[in-house]
Amino acid sequence: MKFTLPIFDVKNLCFSIGDQEILSHISLEIFGAEYIAIIGPNGGGKTTLIRVLLGLEKPTRGEAKIFGKSIKDFKEWHKIGYVPQRATHVDANFPGSVEDVVNMGRTSQRKLFSRMSKEDKACVKDAMHKMDVYDLKDKMIGTLSGGQRQRVMIARALASKPEILILDEPNTGVDMTSQKKFYALLKQLNKEEKITIVFITHDIGVIADDIARLFTINQKAIICNNPKEALSCEEMSALYGIEAHLLHNHKHEH
Repeated sequence: MKFTLPIFDVKNLCFSIGDQEILSHISLEIFGAEYIAIIGPNGGGKTTLIRVLLGLEKPTRGEAKIFGKSIKDFKEWHKIGYVPQRATHVDANFPGSVEDVVNMGRTSQRKLFSRMSKEDKACVKDAMHKMDVYDLKDKMIGTLSGGQRQRVMIARALASKPEILILDEPNTGVDMTSQKKFYALLKQLNKEEKITIVFITHDIGVIADDIARLFTINQKAIICNNPKEALSCEEMSALYGIEAHLLHNHKHEH
């Protein structure tokens, strides 16, 4: 049996702010080509967990490794594409085109103030094609719809040729039609490009159809390898602390 090193290997991770414990003894692994969703109530620690995994916050206790290295020793950040919350909220007067924004995804690959290489330009073009925004490349980012900006921000993350793509509530402020297109593109990236997908979402309806594993985070973590079984009203009520009602027949047509 061939041993596969996890992309993220988290053991007994805790994070506190003062006396308030945000994350409590989190242990999990994320492997290559997985498609994972993270759900949980607001304030449950979902975004904090991602920020710790990206080295943006330091854990109080425990450890997290990326590609077998501790976070403090990890240097190959271009392998991780990240689209944070509210990334689509752009000032209408922001003086940059779609291509300018996607170009920013190559900055970690270049020396400071160096020009774009042929490889850089090819990666940017490829990322725009994958997210179906190449025809918008000359448009100003502030003039686009929420769904278009969403795909541009993901294209920016893809420009570095990452092995894993992390998205924090990417559908905020995006209409239903754009969401359907987004999920189809995301699924394609995972299936055809073998990119590991991890996203925080409140779109419960789409989770069971598309993902392989589900992480529920409410200070502690519950890892489910069969999302359809986990998405019961009882499970969701326990997670969110309220009476939950799920629409079991909800489907996204890809």
